[in-house]
Amino acid sequence: MKILATNIGERKEVDWKGKTIITGIFKFPVENPIYLDIEEVKGDAICNRKYHGGVDQAVYGYSQKHYEYWKELYPELEWEYGMFGENLTIDDLDETKIHVGDTFKVGEAILEVTKPREPCMKLGVRFNTMKIVKQFWQQNFSGIYFKVVETGFVRSGISLHK
Repeated sequence: MKILATNIGERKEVDWKGKTIITGIFKFPVENPIYLDIEEVKGDAICNRKYHGGVDQAVYGYSQKHYEYWKELYPELEWEYGMFGENLTIDDLDETKIHVGDTFKVGEAILEVTKPREPCMKLGVRFNTMKIVKQFWQQNFSGIYFKVVETGFVRSGISLHK
């Protein structure tokens, strides 16, 4: 598995049906290496620590291969890596072959798989429809959360090694 993009987001206020939503889901690829810390990716906005960030959800990885499926359903969107709020866009992350407790050396860091992602309403805000949340639940394209066992920098172009 190879990292195609490292993504971070800024705190953003979005008007959603007359209500102001504060979110960090609008992630975008960055050129410089990113630092994976114990509870977060440094420089990445986390706006609701009850559901995002923390030891067991410090880093979110998503497969680039899943993008093709979603692009067919949502061709009107401007697609770029980070669309699902992932910190790491990985070329071939297969959730059916990765298990909780699996560890990977990636750059300077060591990551441990903790759980699949459960979508929240902010994914619907990102896609401009709550329909995506139900569709996300119905697929095996959840991506995975990692805990950071050993902190360090990672960048696009490097591989994850078991």
